Amino acid sequence: MQVLIIEDDRAMVELLRKGLEEENHVVSAAFDGVSGLDLGESHHFDVVVLDWMLPEMNGLDVARRLRARERPAPILMLTARDAIPEIVKALNAGADDYLTKPFSFAEFLARLRALARRPANVRIRRLAVGDLALDLEARRVFRGRQEIHLTRTEYRLLEFLMERSGRIVSRRAIIEAVWGFDATVEENTLDAFVRLLRAKVDHGYGAKLIRTVRGLGYCVRSGKDE
Repeated sequence: MQVLIIEDDRAMVELLRKGLEEENHVVSAAFDGVSGLDLGESHHFDVVVLDWMLPEMNGLDVARRLRARERPAPILMLTARDAIPEIVKALNAGADDYLTKPFSFAEFLARLRALARRPANVRIRRLAVGDLALDLEARRVFRGRQEIHLTRTEYRLLEFLMERSGRIVSRRAIIEAVWGFDATVEENTLDAFVRLLRAKVDHGYGAKLIRTVRGLGYCVRSGKDE
């Protein structure tokens, strides 16, 4: 999952980030409502974890604005408020679930997984470009009938590119999506991972699907897209 955490308690963010990354999820964070709204509007996330009391803009307003812009990611609202009217207010603002502080990480993770399983209209389960197929539920990759075994980072990279098949994606956008918005990953590290991915996905096949667009970035594209 790609998870956006909007929470001004930095210690809590780091605890949640550590636990989620140990579960192989990608975490991005914002520490105020305005920054969180900007990230939520401009990037795809599988789940948004949203604190109620935030500087700049409170969580209810962030949720309302994300819903007004038809952002489909489910929202888990975090707050110390546990009165029924407050819960109703959060759900009416656009939250999909509600978790009262303090909470256990086990419950937090279970709630996130349940939200991620909910369909956002129709959830895409399979991506395909040419004879390259990615099963999102099983996290398996095939080129024709041959299964390709990828590392966690290689899988994230391929998934991100295949979701945008036929489109050029900048190196910086890829780094932010695969490693996180505050990652200190250099572009040559990304280039090295692309070479590793090409060796598994394209080597030995006539059609090369992972393309470099000089000065711009990368894309996954079949010959029919040219």
